[in-house]
Amino acid sequence: MAKRKMKYVCQECGYESAKWMGKCPGCNNWNTLVEEMEASPAGNRHTMTRDTKTKHQPESITSVETQKEPRMTTSMNEFNRVLGGGIVPGSLALIGGDPGIGKSTLLLQISSQLADKHLPVLYISGEESVRQTKLRADRLGVTSDLLYVLAETNLFDIVNQIEQTKPALVVIDSIQTIYREEISSAPGSVSQVRESTSELMRVAKSNGIPIFIVGHVTKEGAIAGPRMLEHMVDAVLYFEGERHHTYRIVRSVKNRFGSTHEMGIFEMKEEGLREVMNPSEIFLEERSQGAAGSTVVASMEGTRPVLVEIQALISPTSFGNPRRMATGIDTNRVPLLMAVLEKRVGLMLQNQDAYIKVAGGVKLDEPAIDLALAVSIASSFRNQPTKPEDIVIGEVGLTGEIRRISRIEQRVQEAAKLGFKRVVCPQKNLEGWTPPETIEVIGVNTVQEALDEGLVR
Repeated sequence: MAKRKMKYVCQECGYESAKWMGKCPGCNNWNTLVEEMEASPAGNRHTMTRDTKTKHQPESITSVETQKEPRMTTSMNEFNRVLGGGIVPGSLALIGGDPGIGKSTLLLQISSQLADKHLPVLYISGEESVRQTKLRADRLGVTSDLLYVLAETNLFDIVNQIEQTKPALVVIDSIQTIYREEISSAPGSVSQVRESTSELMRVAKSNGIPIFIVGHVTKEGAIAGPRMLEHMVDAVLYFEGERHHTYRIVRSVKNRFGSTHEMGIFEMKEEGLREVMNPSEIFLEERSQGAAGSTVVASMEGTRPVLVEIQALISPTSFGNPRRMATGIDTNRVPLLMAVLEKRVGLMLQNQDAYIKVAGGVKLDEPAIDLALAVSIASSFRNQPTKPEDIVIGEVGLTGEIRRISRIEQRVQEAAKLGFKRVVCPQKNLEGWTPPETIEVIGVNTVQEALDEGLVR
């Protein structure tokens, strides 16, 4: 019998090495290589033959017939929008989030809603027993007879149950607990996660059964396991939010059947998650009127405009190097905009500490928030409050110019719906459309013009 070889596999990126190394050459992380045993070959490759008549033949893309498959919709419109309109049959979706954030609660509620529509759902838990899942179901008010619960971690048994019961939806909680017997490594390792996900993807595509799998996250917030895991699945959803706050955000970072960067907002209650229909009111309900350093921006989260408050606190530094701290936005954006304000507007910010915060816990990453961030910094530095009925949006260039942004109509309509009176935006965005009568839209070309319009003197 041939001796089986040992190898070292990085648990972060999947890099394989014949010997142990302290630092992984693939992802540059330390102490992530773990010893694993190579799987034995399934058979002699020399005896394998290929049929010259392959099952699938290439065909012209213009001759391929397509049909629109109906999606399964849940009772949560927020979750349906994040997925692009509902659950696609045969899709494989990955949901990641911090421990205790509410991933299992969300999936159990979705399973119950589909079961109430007379669709059988199989909920497979590898971390909890059937009785523990039942306790959570009682707390959430889940009483459907078509919701089946299974506590299993063996992939072979899980696949058999899926193919026997033929459910309308399968939930795997979580993929890090599932293992294949022929792989010697422990559950949660790179090999186990990769092979288990590959087999579940085959089951989903061949049977037309949508499968949701829960993935653990690392301390940096990324989904644990190989990066290949996110490439294999059809959709990647991140469940975000502070554990000590009631609001949760489901964000789509990959979706083959819909737009990416969609966002759904929920509120955690004792009886489970409840969707928030108008998140802009939630983010602005505690806004202080007439406070310096506060500016409201209309940010696009996928196809939805969301109004959020950007707060800035500028104070003289007591250190040799001024501090630049930001929560909810990229920290590197703060010194860049402060340099523009110092060079193009004349604000002496080189000896000032800057603390930036996006109220409500939401994360913003689009360039259209640049102008609102710059106005907040200038407002706090001059100790001049912004006009409370204004919305400020626009991208700031290094020469101080204000650049065009996308979806200006949706942003202005959302601002008008919430009672704002003015929108300060790039001058180029005023062409080709007519704003609502209840709101005034002012175009600016430079940061200096925006400060003249947006600050109370």
